Amino acid sequence: MNKAIFKAYDIRGIYPSELDEATAYAIGRAMVLHLNPTTVGVGRDVRTSSPSLFEEFTRGVMDGGANVIDLGIITTPMVYFAAGRLDIDAAVSITASHNPPQYNGMKIALRGALPVGEHTGLSNIRDIALAGDFPPIDVRGSLQKEDIKPAYYGYFASFAAFEDKQFSLVIDTANAMGVYELPIYEQFPEQLSLTYLYNDIENAFQCHEANPLNVETLEELQAKVRETGAHMGIAYDGDADRIGFVDELGQVIPMDLITGLLARTILERRPGATILYDLRSSRAVKEVIEEHGGIAMECKVGHANIKRQMRETGAIFAGELSGHYYFEENSCAEAGTLPAILLLNLMAETGKTLSELASEKQRYHHSGEINSEVEEKDRVLAELREKYADGAQHELDGLKVSYATWWFNVRASNTEPLLRLNLEAETPEQLEEKTAELLAIIRG
Repeated sequence: MNKAIFKAYDIRGIYPSELDEATAYAIGRAMVLHLNPTTVGVGRDVRTSSPSLFEEFTRGVMDGGANVIDLGIITTPMVYFAAGRLDIDAAVSITASHNPPQYNGMKIALRGALPVGEHTGLSNIRDIALAGDFPPIDVRGSLQKEDIKPAYYGYFASFAAFEDKQFSLVIDTANAMGVYELPIYEQFPEQLSLTYLYNDIENAFQCHEANPLNVETLEELQAKVRETGAHMGIAYDGDADRIGFVDELGQVIPMDLITGLLARTILERRPGATILYDLRSSRAVKEVIEEHGGIAMECKVGHANIKRQMRETGAIFAGELSGHYYFEENSCAEAGTLPAILLLNLMAETGKTLSELASEKQRYHHSGEINSEVEEKDRVLAELREKYADGAQHELDGLKVSYATWWFNVRASNTEPLLRLNLEAETPEQLEEKTAELLAIIRG
């Protein structure tokens, strides 16, 4: 077994050289030994390796004495929905998210969609699987099937409040799991006119990378929005737990600004609520939350961190710069299509286009994430602390230093020799100046 497939938040590797059926079986056995579940729900994506990995993983779970509910081919948000709605002790999505088709993996959650990550049990599961010492059991688990898709579709469609407005949408599912989110939109044939890009799951993942954070993957979507005169373009990642947006002009909307727009409409329903935003987000996000009467709270990067902090603080919504949006309505987990529904609601309510709504929040100039290969990460971080000692420093996640007109955050990758830089300034000139200044230090 390749130890490197166990990441900070999930399991992921190339099939079959890094992750094969024997490994899947061992992980199933190890998960039962460590988590001691009675029943485990398991869903899977449309990769060609998913059926056989599902078979062996669930065989391992049942050989360990736990029952399996086969959730079928579903998105990761649907797996989280099942974890919050069904009487199961753990839920697993067999997927490699946006990675190319030769990859596969697993995302593990407990009852209520609590994530199992490196520091909350995944490293223990890794060690047990690697040891391969599985004791005999008295009673083998059973398998049954459950289709939670109708309940999922009905629940999230219920949030739609388009009034008498009509919208045309272009939706790019990248021949991946976003296809299984489309029935939500299709419940509104009189109000939503739909154009699809890459919704062919017979050729799963055989197109551009299923990753809306990589803006190059959105170029065809942008072009189709302009060509058709659509009101909005929507792009899903590989397992549909991330979503990106293009406005009616064909412009990509930064994902942190989407957090601000969603916060606005959420706070209309839940005045005074706490909302989390990841510390790489624009200052405008905090400002918008507070302008609409909410409590804005900064959070660390990563879904395991955010879901835990939502529970600890009672936050009802959280947004991440990578396009993960977390909702109380789905057990503090991602809810695939709900961000799109809420944006359409906001457009219907205000009568404004998406570009108009976004431009109200585009108050500063943001670099986006800039990665640099750095072997001596600790030394560079120490140098940054010293040089920018006159700024307001905090280390919630890496080093963040704030000044009156600009700020930056530098975080070390957990798995690679990389430092990740994000910064924001009031003017393009200051952004360019400070980016060059910081990269000179980071890259030597």
